[in-house]
Amino acid sequence: MFTRLLLAAGLLSSLLYAFTLAFVPLLWEGYSSSGQTASELSAIGAPTRSLWVSFGIVYALFVVAFGWGVIRWAAGKSRSLSIAGFLLIIYGAIGPFWPPMHLRGAELTQTDNLHITFTVAAVLLMLTAIAFAAAKPGKWFRLYSFITMVAILVFGTLAGTAAPKMAAGLPTPLMGVWQRISIGAFLLWIAVLSAVLLLSREEAASGGSPPEAREEEKARSSLLTE
Repeated sequence: MFTRLLLAAGLLSSLLYAFTLAFVPLLWEGYSSSGQTASELSAIGAPTRSLWVSFGIVYALFVVAFGWGVIRWAAGKSRSLSIAGFLLIIYGAIGPFWPPMHLRGAELTQTDNLHITFTVAAVLLMLTAIAFAAAKPGKWFRLYSFITMVAILVFGTLAGTAAPKMAAGLPTPLMGVWQRISIGAFLLWIAVLSAVLLLSREEAASGGSPPEAREEEKARSSLLTE
């Protein structure tokens, strides 16, 4: 039961972040979700900074709990999935310490450089965790994970190309859209992994076989038939 609660935290983390992305911008008159990034909601001087940070701490705790749940689920079954859980814990743990950026147009300081460094590190942790986790639940999940990684990279890069304009205080049409698609791809992947592991655990508890075991059984049956 405890492991199931930890795994459910993955789904809760994605729901919370999605809610935060939709709700917090409503409290900042003039903020554009399509043209501005999520990081600007927690920028120094932003009217939504304190609320975003509060939600972010809870989100980080959910992700850490989920990573722990993944490790517990994978114990003795999948080393790659255990590594993925460990990476997710690190990703969640650095969240509350993320240096804030300044509002667009303001003079850049060391905190802005650190913000970029943390962003790059977080993306690398996300992609690496996805790559390790994709090795376990089955072929369809590996394909889905690959598509997720491509989406994160492509749309994250599209958002990143507008960074110089944002730093200069210039309009950045669609920058927020590209970034939110990249974020959404990761949030959905976490939710799917949470559901897959929860269902696999329930099937094992009820005497059923996990998805990857059923695939192996089908492959062996096909060989015997041939």
